[in-house]
Amino acid sequence: MDDRVASAIANWGPRFTTNGVTVHDFQRVTRGLENWADWCSAWSKVATEHENLGRDALAAERFLSAGQHLSRAAVYYHFAKFVFVEDLDQMREAHGRAVACLNDALPYLSPAGRRIEIDFEGTTLPGVLRLPAGTGPHPVVLMLSGLDSTKEELRSTEDTFLERGLATFSVDGPGQGEAEYDLPIRGDWSLPGKAILDALAAEPDIDENRIAVWGVSLGGYYAPRVAAAAGDRVKACVALAGPYNFGDCWDGLPLLTRQTFQVRSGAGSQEEAHAIASTLNLDGSAENISAPLLIVFGRKDRLIPWPHAERLASTAGGDTELLMLEEGNHGCADLAPWHRPYTADWVADRLR
Repeated sequence: MDDRVASAIANWGPRFTTNGVTVHDFQRVTRGLENWADWCSAWSKVATEHENLGRDALAAERFLSAGQHLSRAAVYYHFAKFVFVEDLDQMREAHGRAVACLNDALPYLSPAGRRIEIDFEGTTLPGVLRLPAGTGPHPVVLMLSGLDSTKEELRSTEDTFLERGLATFSVDGPGQGEAEYDLPIRGDWSLPGKAILDALAAEPDIDENRIAVWGVSLGGYYAPRVAAAAGDRVKACVALAGPYNFGDCWDGLPLLTRQTFQVRSGAGSQEEAHAIASTLNLDGSAENISAPLLIVFGRKDRLIPWPHAERLASTAGGDTELLMLEEGNHGCADLAPWHRPYTADWVADRLR
């Protein structure tokens, strides 16, 4: 097993099974995988098995099963591409299958989802809106992914909010998912945040006075930036495993992460990528966060050192709570029961 395969398994293993990959599939894909060059194709092969289950169910009009199979296939295709920047054509093909599977699954999810495309800087920011049971307008959680996560990966997290009567809107922003090919990563999220909040406010089933923003990993940096810029438009903010200054983390990041950031930031070299990473910095913004802020972090995070969470907690301008999980890894995917339900309850309380 080469170092990059070992790194992907060591740094993100629990994330796969927490976010929709079966334990058996994770083991059978990774057990015999020796070369990083085979990563995307190995995951795509198993993803195709689940996609075929979904297509067969769809043809037989077993719609609930179709939605479950296709949304699972989307997660597998997503993990085929998530940090696979070695072969961009192969990565993009897997990504296209992830998007197609989720799009086809949306009407059959429980609750169903609807694709929304937000015009932004000559392209679009695609997202998925899901509404809870009952009559709207509903409070909503804007969900922001990180460097290597996308809206296709967020189904299980969405469900924790939906079960508590909150709508969810998972969106690909600059440098993420479908938007990564046209818009590079940026440190300032005031303009993307405004465009997304404006789009949510225009939805008749959404209560624009009850919007929260949640983010994981780099999304745990973007969410506070959105909250800082949006003022009282955002009523609660959750930062899960986000850096305070991403540039400060650079030397300790896995090679896969640094390579992926270089591609998605549009940098021409690792040195330029490091310089761009240093612009992802909450200095001058954290103080402007007025919404209640929940920071969730793992003490054993290998990517973002835990003092970044304490720095945000001490700098943020509003009511702030820090939930530090002593055994938590990056994103605390190894301890999902210890933070996901609590986070959803915390957000629901503040949006009520």
